[in-house]
Amino acid sequence: MIHPDTELRFINDKIGHGVVATKFIPKGTITWVLDKLDRVFTPDQIRQMDKMYQEVMDKYTYRNPEGNYVFCWDNARFINHSANANCITTAYEFEIAIRDIQPGEELTDDYGYLNLDEPFEVVPEPGSNRNVVYPDDLLRYYPVWDEKLLNAFPNLLQVNQPLFHILNKTVQQKATSIARGEKKMDSILNCYYKNGTVIEGMDVSLRSPKIAYPY
Repeated sequence: MIHPDTELRFINDKIGHGVVATKFIPKGTITWVLDKLDRVFTPDQIRQMDKMYQEVMDKYTYRNPEGNYVFCWDNARFINHSANANCITTAYEFEIAIRDIQPGEELTDDYGYLNLDEPFEVVPEPGSNRNVVYPDDLLRYYPVWDEKLLNAFPNLLQVNQPLFHILNKTVQQKATSIARGEKKMDSILNCYYKNGTVIEGMDVSLRSPKIAYPY
C-alpha cells in the first residue's frame, strides 16, 4: 500500500504517469508496505498466462527474494526509477523516505534492487554515471543503499506513520528496535534473488521499455 498523501499524476510524454506527494512526507516515513491485497505470482503461474497478461506482469511487477513476482494493487506500481531515488526498500517488505519529500515531488525507487529479469538503459541523471540498470545491481550498490537506510531509520519513530499499523507485529518490533539503535538493520542485500533468470517461453518483445525515464 502506497502512502495516503500521494496521488497518480501525468508527468510528461516520456515518463508517463508517476506517484506524487500531495503533502510533505518527512525523512524516515514509511512510504510503501507490502499488504494483504498485493498479489504474488510464481514464475510458473506467469509462464502459463496469456501474453496480454504477461505484458502487464512484466511492466508492473518486481521480483522478491524467492523469485516470485509481486503485483501491487494500488498506485505503488506506478513508482518510477531514479538513480537518486528518494525512497528505498528495506529487508522487511516496506520502503522508507531517505530524505524529505516535498509536496508536488515525485516518489521514486531505484529499480536496481527490484531483481529485474534483464538490463535496461536509463536516461542519465545529474550526478550519476549509471546508464544501465542491471539485474544484479544489488550486489554492487547495497552498501550505498544500506547507508542511506541507516541514516533515515532513526527518524522512523519521530514522524507520523500512517502505514505503520499495517506491518505485522514482528516487523513493527524489529523496525522500532532498529530505529532505537537496539538491533542491527538487516541489509537490503537480503532482497536479492540469487537465481534470477528470464522466464523461458515469455516473449521478450513484451518486456518493459528498454529506456527508463527518471523524473
